[in-house]
Formats: sequence, structure tokens, C-alpha cells
Amino acid sequence: MAVRVLVVDDSSFFRRRLTEIFNSDTHIEVIGSAVNGQEAIELVKKLKPDVVTMDIEMPIMDGITAVKKIMQANPLPILMFSSLTTDGAQATLNALEAGAVDFLPKRMEDISQDRDAAKRQLCARVRLISARGLKKADAPATVRPAIKKIEPVLVKPAMPVRTRRGGYRLVILGTSTGGPVALQKVLTSLPATFPLPILLVQHMPASFTPAFAERLNKLSGISIKEACDGDHLQKGWAYLAPGGKQMLVEDQRGSQVIRIVESPPDQTYKPSVDITFGSASKLFAGDVLAVVMTGMGADGREGAKMLKNNGSTVWAQDKQTSVIYGMPAAIAEAGLADNILALDAIAPALMESV
Repeated sequence: MAVRVLVVDDSSFFRRRLTEIFNSDTHIEVIGSAVNGQEAIELVKKLKPDVVTMDIEMPIMDGITAVKKIMQANPLPILMFSSLTTDGAQATLNALEAGAVDFLPKRMEDISQDRDAAKRQLCARVRLISARGLKKADAPATVRPAIKKIEPVLVKPAMPVRTRRGGYRLVILGTSTGGPVALQKVLTSLPATFPLPILLVQHMPASFTPAFAERLNKLSGISIKEACDGDHLQKGWAYLAPGGKQMLVEDQRGSQVIRIVESPPDQTYKPSVDITFGSASKLFAGDVLAVVMTGMGADGREGAKMLKNNGSTVWAQDKQTSVIYGMPAAIAEAGLADNILALDAIAPALMESV
């Protein structure tokens, strides 16, 4: 059965363009279009699509408001289209926080320089998020205000932590689709006294990572920044890999330092979880606690093998709480997961283990 899509955008040109692209895929059918958020809400109730593609800036009702209302009344996967600007980044993060599943650049050339490849990737993304689906329980909870130093509320892990306690020197969290909200959930549940440095690798455009790091820092008890070349790892700090680059770690006269380097031309993910995992495995040997969370693809699997070979610990998020069970599934299916945890259990398990 074809994936039934509702296209929402105030630009008639963009609506036609998306409709042509989607209808060229035999597994996708555009069942309607809307010119603003209010019309989108009404058509969701009437047409019951499998997926909605949503613009952000529209008259009468913007996309973020529409996402909130749709997720409260008729939860379903929503794919946002965003401009790769600072303002676009802030708005897209707000949309993801409101319940949107994923986002893509509005310009096809920002998806891929090969137009046919960009179209294939767009269709594949729609099919993938449709397969995940949403239930009423997936609607987002009320977001906490952006106030620094929130006291964490920890819950017990859903299953016993099958790993050692203590002895770690570094935590790494790797995420992709669904990662911004998942990372916020984990990091805002850690206390300011968290005793280790944390590296964050989230698949995200270069224009988005500064805004994302700033948002996480405002919400979290620990200090969070976009990583810069030469940053010295400090306890209680989290460092977000900048988009479009790769984040490594190296020793500098007995101190652990971050290196931000250009990405190889053939590298799919920029930043890549594999590359950061691999670098950490060489410098920290068996003293890394790595967590692979929600995301499509298998980034992190090869790096996790390197970590495991050196004696480090690798966890994976479970299927039930992953927006896309791709990256954590790759870890679990390869037999690399020392633990498989629900999203709510990750922060408590981290505290228990370190």
C-alpha cells in the first residue's frame, strides 16, 4: 500500500514540485495539499494521511503551531522543510520539540548536488518515517522552559545495567533522526556534577549545530558547547560535533584535546559517529562508555567494534523509544550492545555506571 502524503506549503511552486517528486515513486501517493497550518489541521482530520510534509513560515498559521496542534489531536509523522540559516535552525529545532519527526533542507541542492539523488533521498525519508508511524502516546509532553541548571529527575533503568561501574574517562552519545529531542531528554536529566566529559555526535547541518548547542546549554545542568578545535575535555562538559566536520580526540602533553577536521569527500555522515568512536578507542582504550541512539542507517557500528575490541562499553537505545530504529538496531544486531535501554533509562544508567 502506498504511503499517503499531505503536502503543506504556502508556495504553489513548491507544492507542485513535491507532488511531482512523490508521485513519481510508486510507493507514495499525494492525497492533498494545504497552503497554511490551519488548513493542514483540517485536512489531517479529513484525509488521515500517513505522513505530512510541513513548511515553517506560512500565513494564517505557521508550521510550528500546526505541528503542536496536529500532535495533540491526531499524532502522525511530520517531516519539516527548513532553510539552512540560523533562523531556520531555531525554527526547525522548535518544530522537532513540538513533535515533528525529522527535517530536510528546502533547497534540493542542499540535500544532494545530484538532483535525482536528492529526489530519491526525499522519497526514501518519507517511506522510512511512515513505516515507523506514531501512536497517541508519542505526542510530545509539555516542554520545560529554557532555564539554566534545572534539577534532574532520575528514574530507574527499565532493566539492570549489565556493565562495570566506574573506571570510565569519557562518554559519547551518537544520534541521527530523532536525536535532537532524545539528546535533550538525556542531557537535561544529568546533574551539573556529572563527573565525566561527554562528546555528542548528531547528524546535523553546519548552520544548525551552534543553535542546537546553545539550546541544550540553556536547558541542561551540565555545560554544553559546540566543539572547537583545541578544546580541552573537562568534567561536566558536553561537546557537540560541528556539522559538516569530523570530531576527533588526541593527547596533547598529557591532556585530552578535541580536534575538528575537514571530512573526507566520500564520507556520508558529517559528523560521523564511527569516526569519533574510532578516535576515542585509540586514545581512551577501554575507558569509554558509548551510547548509540535513535537514527537511520548504521553509523556507529564500525566505531563500536573498535571500542569493543579495546574493552570499552557500548549501549543501544531500544526499538520502542527510538524514532528510527536504524543505528541502535545495527549495534544490537551485530552483538555489540552491552545494554539496550529505553530513552528514559539512559540518564539514570549513566549516573549509576560512572
